Parts: sequence; C-alpha cells; structure tokens
Amino acid sequence: MKRKKLSLIALGGAALLALSACSGGGGDTAAPEPEAAPTFEAGTTMAKLAEEGTITIGTKFDQPLFGLVGPDGDPVGFDVEIGKIIAAKLGIAEDKIEWKETVSANREPFIQNGEVDIVIATYTINDKRKEVISFAGPYYMAGQSILTLADNKDIKSEDDLVGQPVCSVTGSTPAAKLAEIGATPVLTDTYSNCLEPLRTGQVVAVSTDNVILAGLAAQNEGEFKVVGKPFTEEPYGIGLKLDDTEFRNWINDVLEEAYEDGSYEEAWTSTAGTVLEFVEPPAVDRY
Repeated sequence: MKRKKLSLIALGGAALLALSACSGGGGDTAAPEPEAAPTFEAGTTMAKLAEEGTITIGTKFDQPLFGLVGPDGDPVGFDVEIGKIIAAKLGIAEDKIEWKETVSANREPFIQNGEVDIVIATYTINDKRKEVISFAGPYYMAGQSILTLADNKDIKSEDDLVGQPVCSVTGSTPAAKLAEIGATPVLTDTYSNCLEPLRTGQVVAVSTDNVILAGLAAQNEGEFKVVGKPFTEEPYGIGLKLDDTEFRNWINDVLEEAYEDGSYEEAWTSTAGTVLEFVEPPAVDRY
C-alpha cells in the first residue's frame, strides 16, 4: 500500500499558545496529594522511584483533552492527570514529575532506552507492542473514527476512505488500519500536523481515535466535524519496561483504586469530560 510522508508543518509560537489556551483540559484540576513516606519492596521500580523522588512520564504534547502543552509550558489533559495519580501514590509531588514529549513513533524506544519511566500517551495496547514493552491497564477504551471539513458531505464512514488520501501518524495503529481498509495513508509525526493538509485538500480526512479527533474539533469550532461510528476498539494502556511485572501490577492496583475512590472520574470530568461523556473504565488486564 502506497504511503506518503508529509514534511513537518511548522507551528508558530502564537499558534501553539492559541491551541493550548482552549479545550486542553486539566487547568483547574487539583493535584492529588502525594502519599506520605510510601514503602515498597526493595529492588522494585516503585522503591527506586520513591527513593529518587521523581518520575519521568512520556505523554503527547499536541493532543487536546488528553495531553496538550498549556500556556505555562506544562502539559494538561486526562493522560496527564492519570500520570499525576500514579506519581502521588509513589509519594512524588506534581512539581517533581518530568514530562517528556512522546510521539507515536518513539514511545517504545523511549521506554526501552530508559528515557522515560512510563508512557501515558493515548497508547493503544496491542500484541506487537507487547513483544517489546509491557502495559498496565487498559484505563480507557477509544475507537478509530474520521475527521473531515465541516462542509464535507461525501465522507460518512470508513468505506468512503477507500482509495482516498487520509492523514494519520507514523507508527500508529490507526495508520495501519487505514492501509488495511484500502485508504492511502499520508503520514506525519503529530495529528496537529494533519490539520493544514485537511484544510488545503491534500487529504480528505484525518483518522485516529475518536477522543483525539473530538479534541481537535473542539479546538477549531465550526471548522471540522467527526463523522461515522468508531470502526475499531483502541484500549489505552500505560507503557513500561518489558516484564516489569511488579510495577505493572502495582500500576493496575493504583488504577483500580482510582476507579473506586472517584479520582479517575474527577480527572476525566475536568479534562476530556468537558467535551466527551464519562464511560465506566474497562477492567485492567492481569496478564
């Protein structure tokens, strides 16, 4: 299947500021209180991070509602809030978290090379990725959908993408799905870089997870629309080093506790929940 590679479209500083000022979510969320002197079994990742008092979390910097750089230079969104919940359980305060921008193509390498401790970045769990990293979760179930210009009347479902140029991101599961259904993937490194080609007609649509598209549409009100029903299931997980079973199980425990004590729903309501309805989180996978 033919693939095209977009040259990067530079976003000016003013544009970035405008993007981050609206619909990012997370600005009004109170940071979770760090656990006081948590204790962990010696030699575990949890013990190491708690002792160091800091954690490096990879997340998206251009995903409205989930991970978007705010006016102060810090990311905001649902994924960011989940990261803060995990850090707090390690006794790590919000200001001791190092946020590292990750794009779809570098999430596994960052984990494997130790550049980040975990990745929370609209990160779909799949078997190929599980060969090189491990996942905690899932903590959210998304689905691939379609973003078009608001006045487009021709694209109504994935069937209408066959043979058409459609923008997505290198290394993502949505890009692979586009090739599978017979669309012509036009690939770049971030979804925000897909918007200008959509505006100019280089592509007929952008396709990725419905929650990402909803955020882009909300930030550009009246310009774009999300069409059709989701045509895949995309379970979002938290990436970590392969076979770190203790750490994965511990993160799953933290997620389940957040489901029970309301902090998960609070994180959703203050970020993605400003646009999307709340849905009960999926059961974590104890593989």
